[in-house]
Amino acid sequence: MDIEIRALGHIYPGNITALRDVSLSIGPGVFALLGPNGAGKTTLMRILATLLEPTYGEVQVDGQDLFRQKALVRRQLGYLPQDFGLYGSLTVYETLDYFGLLYHLTGKEERERAIETALEQTHLTEVRKQRVGTLSGGMRQRLGLAQAMLNSPQLLIVDEPTAGLDPEERVRFRSLLAELGADRTVILSTHIVADVEAVADTLAVLHEGEVRFYGRPEQLLARIADRVWQVELDREELVAFKEQHLVTGVFRAANRMQVRLVAESLDHPRARQVSPALEDAYIWLMGGGRQDV
Repeated sequence: MDIEIRALGHIYPGNITALRDVSLSIGPGVFALLGPNGAGKTTLMRILATLLEPTYGEVQVDGQDLFRQKALVRRQLGYLPQDFGLYGSLTVYETLDYFGLLYHLTGKEERERAIETALEQTHLTEVRKQRVGTLSGGMRQRLGLAQAMLNSPQLLIVDEPTAGLDPEERVRFRSLLAELGADRTVILSTHIVADVEAVADTLAVLHEGEVRFYGRPEQLLARIADRVWQVELDREELVAFKEQHLVTGVFRAANRMQVRLVAESLDHPRARQVSPALEDAYIWLMGGGRQDV
């Protein structure tokens, strides 16, 4: 499924601008929308999920106007919002059965097939009889994803799905998104750089409602090639060093500190160049780096 977003903007009451002239092209695979809290990610997710009308601009989904063809798009859409409610007293299977009815899967056999497929896709088959209230945070997120998969969507939108999960559950969930992106369009909104690095084919970075970068992760990394350094500092050097440089990470190393930073050059006897990571590039971008978009 191909999505074209053209000069999209949204202004909330009180003249609060959430999105400003956003233009993006999204194709099959995993597309990540990265940015800090308040960047406009959820507003854009809600617009793409047909839950919010933009103030201006347009969205085309496979050549169809999103807002004139809402019913058609919704039949191909699965959506996992950042906050979603589940009934703790229902089992996993009962929950999906209920959502199946909401998706108008009124035929019993059709609904059962959809539920079995969703359980298998999200690796929840073994807990089908378990009550939702007893599930771990990661399993609850996977159940939320399972309900979004019931109608076999060609467009899957997930908003901050790994927020609050422990590291093991986060890895499991993003691996699942990578699997699902093999044969559909998955749009992932997140502020966690590691999730993007693990699964995204393309990404856009939003900041204060505007696109600061759009392209492949390796294209963003290329912008800081040969400009990432690691230096070993004494603790008393650290405060002054952070005031003078764009530091992207600080790590303990015996009695000293290992510091990563982005700079054109670094004159320090214990400095060495290192390979850039996406987090370095993201912090550089938020610190003022730009790409023509």
